[in-house]
Amino acid sequence: MLDDGCHPWVVFEALTGTGLAASAGLNAYIPLLLMGVLARFTDAVQLPGGWTWLSNGWVLLILAVLLSIEMVADKVPVVDHVNDIVQTVVRPTAGGLAFGAGSESKTVTVSDPGTFFSSHQWVPVAAGILIAFCVHVVKATARPVVNVSTAGFGAPVVSTLEDFSSVAMSLLAVLLPVLVLIGLLLMVWFAVWVVRRRRRRRAKGETVETQQVFG
Repeated sequence: MLDDGCHPWVVFEALTGTGLAASAGLNAYIPLLLMGVLARFTDAVQLPGGWTWLSNGWVLLILAVLLSIEMVADKVPVVDHVNDIVQTVVRPTAGGLAFGAGSESKTVTVSDPGTFFSSHQWVPVAAGILIAFCVHVVKATARPVVNVSTAGFGAPVVSTLEDFSSVAMSLLAVLLPVLVLIGLLLMVWFAVWVVRRRRRRRAKGETVETQQVFG
């Protein structure tokens, strides 16, 4: 047990799951679809017995349709806000599934998956839910700020960047999980920026209201 923890792929196993879960926080369907496609058409991912349904043709088709709907809805102001509310449940769930599948799959960097979470199968799913939820909250909090500051024109641009980031994070998680750390640092930086931006806007709004009352 302790000996297993010494293997380098244990770290990659955790980073793979973390990257996929974070990706799901941006877009619920991209990491699941990517894992399914890679498992079905390449040797880069070998899903374990309990997750082979991800590579099923019908599942991939359904994920592709849901992804198309999500990508359109997320680029329309106001509609994106409604979509974020709906995705509050979907993205964390997808994050749990993505972490669970990713941490137990054989990839180009993980040759002996499941060694770290073998005795606690619920841990990767719970971790994935938490990670995806945190990323989702930052995304949902940032979007109104972007919409207001750009009169709605920034929504499709930011949404497209989020889609690309989700794809990039998913690919890195599978192929080069060590680089997931860079993606996570960028997400933390963005979260700090969002919080500071909201505080400045709130302070500015309170100043304007005070001037109107006493002006």
